[in-house]
Amino acid sequence: MLTKKISQTLSLRLSLIVACVVALLLLVSLVVMFQFSRQTLREKSLHNAEETLDATVQDIDNVLLSVEQSAGNVYWQVMAHLNRPDSMLSYSRRLVECNPYIVGCAIVFKPYYYPGRELFMAYIHRKGHSTTTNASSELVVQETFVNRPYTLQVWYTEPMTLGHACWTDPLKNEDTEDEALATFCLPLFDRSGKPIGVVAVDVAIELLSQIVLAAKPSPNGYSTLLASNGSYIVHPDKEKLTKQNVFSQFVNENTDPSMLRVVKAMMNGESGQQHIIMNDEEWYVVYKPFMRSAVVGRTTDYLGWSVAVVYPEEDIFGDYNRLLYLVLAIAFLGLVFVVGLSSLFVHRQLLPLDMLTKAAQQISQGHYDMTIPDTARADEIGQLQEDFQQMQHSLAIRIAELEDLNSQLTERGKELQQANHQAQEADRMKTAFLHQMTNKMLEPSETLNSHVATLCSNYHTISPDDASHEIEIIRKQGNTIIDLVDDMIQSADNETGKEDAHE
Repeated sequence: MLTKKISQTLSLRLSLIVACVVALLLLVSLVVMFQFSRQTLREKSLHNAEETLDATVQDIDNVLLSVEQSAGNVYWQVMAHLNRPDSMLSYSRRLVECNPYIVGCAIVFKPYYYPGRELFMAYIHRKGHSTTTNASSELVVQETFVNRPYTLQVWYTEPMTLGHACWTDPLKNEDTEDEALATFCLPLFDRSGKPIGVVAVDVAIELLSQIVLAAKPSPNGYSTLLASNGSYIVHPDKEKLTKQNVFSQFVNENTDPSMLRVVKAMMNGESGQQHIIMNDEEWYVVYKPFMRSAVVGRTTDYLGWSVAVVYPEEDIFGDYNRLLYLVLAIAFLGLVFVVGLSSLFVHRQLLPLDMLTKAAQQISQGHYDMTIPDTARADEIGQLQEDFQQMQHSLAIRIAELEDLNSQLTERGKELQQANHQAQEADRMKTAFLHQMTNKMLEPSETLNSHVATLCSNYHTISPDDASHEIEIIRKQGNTIIDLVDDMIQSADNETGKEDAHE
């Protein structure tokens, strides 16, 4: 029904053509504009992500550098008083109190470094490993660290083996009674340069996360720091900080393979970006290795850590998508309005064509006197109406002339038909006359022929009187035939005179 209406309505077809052209131009313009906008927005988001990554690295490194500098200040005092084991506890206390980021400090020595004491540890930590930055919070003194000797723990064995300062990967629940910790370790040396102990400074991972996550990269985005062993150092989800490594949380989860690739790339110290699916939502991850700032006297060994900024796609393209839907809705309504308006305008412009179409139908049905109104339009349609008006007028005159000619031809046909009847009658009469005259001429001709034959066959023996008699008979029969021929000629002349007079 709609197709039939479109095929029968010129104004609607023209409107749809206009709408299609406008829609095509609009679509091309929108595609180019939004493609360019999306690319620009994506580049800007990636640039912001890079800046956020740099800021995150800087924030984390500031905390680490603060801890390292505080530990370094106390370190030289400890080295100057290695022969005073009772002062070690005061140094640990001072280190915890002077830096709000430090939640605990342990000064330990190798077995039997002090005569008569197998193990020696001066360990002070904030109560409950509080993540507040209040340096005056209650401090707790302990002589042991969890349930294993410190000589078996990585924050002791690693610096003793390496012989220089280092950061350990976060120690999880298997090594700590409370929350996860990252430890800065400074080995102590005797005069011969052999390591004899360690100053270990603990930083709560949760505290580090709170500091870094305070500055959100986007409304729903966050930064994360991954250790070389695959454990989270910074993450907004506290439960993830208690996992041994990131792969342990994927054991019973239907994890997006791209997310696993990101984790492996981060653990390999790579830089890049990746589109992932997380919690049935689309996210973008931008990651890079965590590199510490170069400061005089500071060891800048690569820790194996990697930092990432995670953005939900909604934060990047949410407003863009909503704007796109709004523009598409406006464009659709605009096209509907254009179709309606152009259809109305074209329909009004084509009204003379509709009138001419109806007039043509009337003329085709024989109404040649159909009146075509005058027009004041000077465009092509007005010219067409004037030409059609002249054509109709000329056609009416021509039809009148043809009707008059037809009447004349009809009358002439009747006359010809009558003349034909008369000619047929005259022809019949002529035929009858000729037949009659022929019959009349038959007898004299036969008699004439007989006497001529007799005279020709007996001319040697026939007497003059008989010859004269035969000749007289031949003469009389010849005169009879001549009279009949004269009558026929006279009749023919009379008929010819009648025809000439009729014409």
